[in-house]
Amino acid sequence: MRPKIYLFGDSITEESFCDGGWGSSLAHQFSRTMDVVLRGYSGYNTRWALKVVERVFPAELDSGVGPAPAAVTVFFGANDACLPDRCSGFQHVPVDEYKQNLRSIVSFLEKRWPEAIVVLISPPPIDENARLLHPFIENVLGLPERTNEAAGAYAKACIAVAGECGVPVVDLWTKMQQFPDWQKAYLRDGLHLSEGGNRIVFEEVIKKLKDAGLSLETLPVDLPHIAEIDPNDPLKAFQI
Repeated sequence: MRPKIYLFGDSITEESFCDGGWGSSLAHQFSRTMDVVLRGYSGYNTRWALKVVERVFPAELDSGVGPAPAAVTVFFGANDACLPDRCSGFQHVPVDEYKQNLRSIVSFLEKRWPEAIVVLISPPPIDENARLLHPFIENVLGLPERTNEAAGAYAKACIAVAGECGVPVVDLWTKMQQFPDWQKAYLRDGLHLSEGGNRIVFEEVIKKLKDAGLSLETLPVDLPHIAEIDPNDPLKAFQI
């Protein structure tokens, strides 16, 4: 059976199978070699993710049917970074707790699947002006529920946890801001990714997987490629 890569995260992961999404791009990239499995939960923070991680990845996955996952991406922080005194404060998780929750999620995954590659992805930067136009709930204060400064603090925390745990990390907060007009080019509402933003996540995840030894060059196709089928004796390619 094909190996799998699980995508575990919040709405930025949940939306990743849309047209041009980073998840759908991964599925296309590995279409003959690896299955991409979506586990995205809109609005979730690391506190909630840690609470449900054993249901997201139940013990039944280790029943012996098929290989263990080859990789898991963990993409949380955008909701943890909501400011506690703003309209989405119920999603806020203090940065120290965020770090501990991430450590616990990584530890859970590494104990469950020691050979799997765990890739952390930091929260993206925030366009505060755009967030005022797209509040999740009524915004009586008229202030953005997230700030770019706060998102940066959580991005740094994510990078620190990756270093402590020895796992690869995509510093999305820094990467996106290296480009001009990133607010409009890579975000569609000040938080969620545009097609361009999805492309950056896809490219960065591909790089991290390749650096860890997982790429099209290292993964066999599961059935004979058309180029391997003899036109004069097609069925020969399917003999075991």
